[in-house]
Amino acid sequence: MIRTLKVIAAAFTICLMMAGCGGKQKIKLKSDADVLHENVDELTQVIIYDVFSPPVASRIYGYTTLAAYEAIRFQNPKYNSIANQLKGFKTMPVPEKDAKYNYALAATKAFFTVAHKVTFSVDTLKRYEDKVFAMYKDNLDEATFARSMAFGDTVGKAILARAKFDNYAKTRGKPRFLGSHDNGKWRPTAPDYLDGVEFCWGTMETFAVKSSSDFPLPPPPPYSDDKNSTYFKQNLDVYEQSKKLTKEQIEIAKFWDDNPFVIQHNGHMMFVNKKITPGGHWIGITAIACKKAKADAAKTAQAYAMTAIALYDAFICGWQVKYTTEYIRPVTVINDKIDPKWLPLLQTPPFPEYPSGHSDISAASAVVLTHMFGDNFEYQDTSDLRYIGMQRHFKSFYQACDETSISRYYGGIHYKFSVDAAAKQGRQIGEYIWSTLKLEN
Repeated sequence: MIRTLKVIAAAFTICLMMAGCGGKQKIKLKSDADVLHENVDELTQVIIYDVFSPPVASRIYGYTTLAAYEAIRFQNPKYNSIANQLKGFKTMPVPEKDAKYNYALAATKAFFTVAHKVTFSVDTLKRYEDKVFAMYKDNLDEATFARSMAFGDTVGKAILARAKFDNYAKTRGKPRFLGSHDNGKWRPTAPDYLDGVEFCWGTMETFAVKSSSDFPLPPPPPYSDDKNSTYFKQNLDVYEQSKKLTKEQIEIAKFWDDNPFVIQHNGHMMFVNKKITPGGHWIGITAIACKKAKADAAKTAQAYAMTAIALYDAFICGWQVKYTTEYIRPVTVINDKIDPKWLPLLQTPPFPEYPSGHSDISAASAVVLTHMFGDNFEYQDTSDLRYIGMQRHFKSFYQACDETSISRYYGGIHYKFSVDAAAKQGRQIGEYIWSTLKLEN
């Protein structure tokens, strides 16, 4: 009997040591910056899965990251509201004075309040965020948890109020854009001949830039039948370059491809490869920079928001020129005039050629990131590692954006003139955004 009682007592003691029979272990709280990084990464996976076009993806990143920043910036009183300085936003909410908040939780709630309205795979997001909220619920008192959630929701809804009037809804109802058979004008390209993507994107309301036409570009070389003309020579240049690509040039082109919807052909079989968008690649670079610089949560949120603003405005400005010039792609001219069987190394994306969108948004992002983290910021770009198994090393953001730009020429989908002009426009946009927004008191 005594022995039985001792066994029961020992079992009872073990139960107490395990935080009570049937009790659950408390979820460990992650760092604020880690939570922000994981939130953005989860959104990127949804953007890939839902196959959003590059311009639309930039809008998603823009509103979500801005919402997160507007909630978490109160961790550090030196940080100003960004939204209050942008076009079309009403005054952002502020937390209750002297009340206790967890601003990382508020930022997460704000982020996903917006994400639910600008993406499709809401169930995927919900499963992820439920786990995050459970972690905070395990580590915060009930009042702080509820107050932080409410504040984040309020911030998210304030950001969404602006999204209703950015012209996105109107662009959804436009007819298909099939280009033109006029000389020198864009038309659907081989091998799949898809209609033009987001041909009204140039009419979207920018965040910081006053107008999509504020950074005009010189017109591309005009159409000519003369084989000695600049128009013909630029096509011959792309064709000849494709025949003598080095191993490194091929690697550069493939590393920066970032085509979110590449249709692969194998005989009569067809399958699709999904990858990050060009904007998603630079959001990934932002994450790498923040982690290397050991940026705190508020600085991390600010970096994401500023990069996303640069991406969004650069896409709008570039697209405005694309669908104004409706410039023809190299593959169309080369197939018509030089080699009917030629295809570029990269699959030509379905929209006009001039200017290079990737060159534009990369330059704008590089300017912002250089201002935030400094020139000669060396890093290993692993943004694409899990998608294409490739990584590259860069000594600065400018080196990366320059490589991005030339990659489109190596890939055979852009003329050299186009990538250079776009890179110039992108730098102008990035510098304008940086000089216009006051980030700190």
